Amino acid sequence: MRPSKRDQVQMREVNIETGAASYAEGSCLISFGNTKVLCTASVDERVPPWMRGKNKGWVTAEYGMLPRATHTRGRREAAAGKQSGRTQEIQRLIGRSLRAVTDLTLLGERQIVLDCDVLQADGGTRTASITGAWVALKIATMGLVKQGLIETDPVFDQAAAISCGIWQDTAVCDLDYAEDSTAQTDANFVLSGSGGLIEIQASAEDRPMSKQQFAEMMGQAEQAAQELFVMQKQAIEQG
Repeated sequence: MRPSKRDQVQMREVNIETGAASYAEGSCLISFGNTKVLCTASVDERVPPWMRGKNKGWVTAEYGMLPRATHTRGRREAAAGKQSGRTQEIQRLIGRSLRAVTDLTLLGERQIVLDCDVLQADGGTRTASITGAWVALKIATMGLVKQGLIETDPVFDQAAAISCGIWQDTAVCDLDYAEDSTAQTDANFVLSGSGGLIEIQASAEDRPMSKQQFAEMMGQAEQAAQELFVMQKQAIEQG
């Protein structure tokens, strides 16, 4: 029995609340159980210097955890004077995932920055960030179309992410911290609404995973993603 009493394929309760940040062009507060992430999309009418004159835009992300997002206070990275390797890796993952479903040529020479701030962490912060950031991005690009600043919405597909793992020799979906901290294998799957694979991160923490175990995790991720795609659409429609 999992610590949360969930079955193997059951996700934690997921909630997506749009309009969580009034001043951002797109925003949502997303929660996977006790993991809560505020995702905002900010439109900048300039692209980075290295992209000027290329007639296309850019989508990038920044990720951070509040000091008391965990059980003990963590020092702000700004106070340390640099970002951790983990933070840099996660924000690059978020940016790559969202660019994979965005036609940058339709965005014009403007940049959209996705900020993912973890308010509370209980496992799966990067996957929650990707899933919520897509909602914020989509709201922002829909707004650009509505304002007549671009003709066509550049976000052509959905993107959602979920963690899976091998816990006590069993493939399980959407690991919380109690499972993630003791998992034999930890994996993150980023999938597109059209059925494509955007990115897979998987590593054996205890012993090598079998092909069958990986296939089980893959199947769980695909099933969970379908549920998340529906929730994303509903959140935007209701927002």
